Amino acid sequence: MNWLTTRLPGDHEVPADIPFRSEQDYERLKSYARRLDSDIIAVEEIESDVALRKIFDPQYYDFILSKAPIVQRVGLVIRHSLNATINPEITALNVEPPGARHAIRSGLDVTLHGQTQDLRLLVVHLKAGCWARPLSDSKHSCPMLVQQLAIMENWILDREDEGVPYALLGDFNRRFTLKDPAFLTLREDAPLTLVTAGLASPCQGGSRFIDHIILGGAARHWLIPNSLRVMTYRFDRDTAMLSDHCPVSVTLDLP
Repeated sequence: MNWLTTRLPGDHEVPADIPFRSEQDYERLKSYARRLDSDIIAVEEIESDVALRKIFDPQYYDFILSKAPIVQRVGLVIRHSLNATINPEITALNVEPPGARHAIRSGLDVTLHGQTQDLRLLVVHLKAGCWARPLSDSKHSCPMLVQQLAIMENWILDREDEGVPYALLGDFNRRFTLKDPAFLTLREDAPLTLVTAGLASPCQGGSRFIDHIILGGAARHWLIPNSLRVMTYRFDRDTAMLSDHCPVSVTLDLP
């Protein structure tokens, strides 16, 4: 959501060049949220649900946000008709050393309860900078990303041991492909479906996706074929006050 906060210009807790939005900007974002009309939306860079409620109507949605003490939190917007349980956050994804000036985002871990099956969700916003470089690169944030990949791999193994369908979704800040060593690390011990595989994002001028949805366990079989969609801001020339990401979505047929 590109620094979604109600803070005002001059606040020293946020950079001076972030988008400080007007009520008109919120109305524009709200119109896109209505068009999206999704049951479950993973969001990032959210300080609190105060601004989020200006975009997603609380008459229809519930809001779950990370409790990390930072401005750029991850979260979920979930339609009222769905039941969810909040699991302990994956705070280990903050791989910054103690005393670092800026913490990295925790992972939000939530279980959705279907009629006969549960779906475990892990929402992430990983360290930026290691977009496509070799994981052995000692610069460009790659060492931190490697640590985060190991933590997510352990989370995947836990879900496999439990036999629970699951999905990882959010901003991975990595251009995953089926042959990317970073993605191969995640699927080393379990088959995974990368819904963005082999495709380019119309949001980023045809570049590879960095926002991904990864399905594991029985959830791999719930994916409706060819349901991947990317909603662009085609009705707006000025998108600076909207978001620097476009919504990426799929349809799942949950039992």
